[in-house]
Amino acid sequence: MTVVIFDIGGVLIDWNPRHLYRQLFDGDEAAMEHFLAHVCSHDWNLMQDAGRPFAEGVAELAARFPEQAELIAAYDTRWEDMVKGAIDGTVAILRELEARGTPLYCLTNFSTEKLPLCLSRFDFFEAFDGIVVSGEIGMIKPDRGIYDHLVETYGLTPSQCLFIDDNQANVAGARAAGWQAVHYVSPEHLRRELAARGLL
Repeated sequence: MTVVIFDIGGVLIDWNPRHLYRQLFDGDEAAMEHFLAHVCSHDWNLMQDAGRPFAEGVAELAARFPEQAELIAAYDTRWEDMVKGAIDGTVAILRELEARGTPLYCLTNFSTEKLPLCLSRFDFFEAFDGIVVSGEIGMIKPDRGIYDHLVETYGLTPSQCLFIDDNQANVAGARAAGWQAVHYVSPEHLRRELAARGLL
C-alpha cells in the first residue's frame, strides 16, 4: 500500500513571513524583500529548523544588524502572525485519504519551538500516523538522512512512500532516497496527481 507523506509549510498551512512583515514595513515591498533576503533570510531561518534555538538565532542576527533588532525579534515573538491559516483544499485531501485508510505521515523542516503552536491550532495533525521534525533530529530536507530516518523509524518501504512538498529541492531529495514524490503547486493539482495514482 502506498504511504502518503506530507510537508507542512506551503502545503497544509499558509506560512509565509511576508504575512507579518508587510505589516511591519507598512507595505514597502522592496524594503521587506531586502530584509527577508539579507537579514532574516531563508538560510538563517533554516538554522532554527535544524535545531538552533530562536533566542540564539535572533541574538546572533541582532548583533550583526543592531538597527534592525526589533524587526529581527519579531520573527520570533510574532511568529504566529506568519501563519495565515490552513490550506483548506489540501486539508480536505488529507481527510479523504484518512477516510480511505491510507497510511499518513509528515516530514517537515520546522523549529521544535514553533511546531507546538501549529499542533494546538490545527486539528488535522491528528490524521498522521507519525511526524518527523527536522529540529528534533538535527537533519533538514533535502539531506538524505532525514528521509532515511523516517522510513527506518516507522518501518516503511521507500518505494511505497509518496512525498508531497512545495520545494523542488526537497522533492528531488525524496526521489534520490527512492521515494515517489509530487511537487505541490495547488490543492487542485495535488488532487489530480493523487487521482491519477488511484489514491483518491
